[in-house]
Amino acid sequence: MGREIDEAWIDEAIDRYRRIEGLRAEFDHAVAAHSVSVHSPDRSIEVVVTAAGDIVDVRLHGELRDRDPARFAGEIRAAVAAASEAARWAREKLHGEVFGSFRSLEGH
Repeated sequence: MGREIDEAWIDEAIDRYRRIEGLRAEFDHAVAAHSVSVHSPDRSIEVVVTAAGDIVDVRLHGELRDRDPARFAGEIRAAVAAASEAARWAREKLHGEVFGSFRSLEGH
């Protein structure tokens, strides 16, 4: 038995695909353009990271000459870990903003 072709469903699927592609491009742009700034626990290090996870700047605050190298390394690790978490949070927030109102094909 032959299958009927539902042209309206096909047209809707094509339109939805195009919309998804447009939303994906919007999301990719937003992720690359949005940045978040975080600090180490002692606030001596500031890391600026994009929502894509790219570190775009590192700023050091205060005198470095008398810093204990092991403690300073720990502050760097903490700042980088915070930057990674901030990037993940920003991606999730942007994803919700861009794709939040998009409904799935289920139930059609």
